[in-house]
Amino acid sequence: MSDQVSLYERIGGEQGVRTFVNLFYDFMDSLPQAKHIRSLHAADLSDSRLKLFEYYTGWFGGPPLFVDKYGHPRLRARHKHVSIGVDDRDAWRACLYKTLEQMSLEPALEVELLEKIEPMADHMRNVEEEAPLVDC
Repeated sequence: MSDQVSLYERIGGEQGVRTFVNLFYDFMDSLPQAKHIRSLHAADLSDSRLKLFEYYTGWFGGPPLFVDKYGHPRLRARHKHVSIGVDDRDAWRACLYKTLEQMSLEPALEVELLEKIEPMADHMRNVEEEAPLVDC
């Protein structure tokens, strides 16, 4: 099934991706361990929510909203203005895990999303330090 139906469709299309992104940023606003990464964002998260929605929509197999609007994502380059270390990565992952837990997706879909997203969290680090992945 997952070979024929995109992650975008399986997560619920536009509404599913919006829910995913909104929950993620809600957790960034509320989890104590995310306080530092939250401080790296604007006070109003509207722009961040929109950009992540546009990015995930295309990355999950839906319309390429982000690429059409901004070009190639170049995620590391777009984030180079902030230091991203292991603690930041792990705080980001904690928000991701809480989001998936809250969405109560089918287990196979959750695994596929984690397999797609988690490597990117580590890839975004731009501060050299030991980076073992730990459960959040």
